[in-house]
Amino acid sequence: MIIPYEQLSSDALQGLIEEFITREGTDYGEEELSLGVKVEQIKQQLRRREIVVVFDTASESVSILSRRDAELLE
Repeated sequence: MIIPYEQLSSDALQGLIEEFITREGTDYGEEELSLGVKVEQIKQQLRRREIVVVFDTASESVSILSRRDAELLE
């Protein structure tokens, strides 16, 4: 189920984004970006609706997915 990110408190959204960013481990790109820059990039993607917040009722967990992947799950 897609949850509008605007319905989350700012603290909950911040925690979710940080967990999403750090879940994959180290970034090995050409340029290492700070956590703050990465958080802002994720927020921009949420505003553009490229990615969405998803609640999984089976596991009762929240995650961030691409809009396409989230729509395939529904």
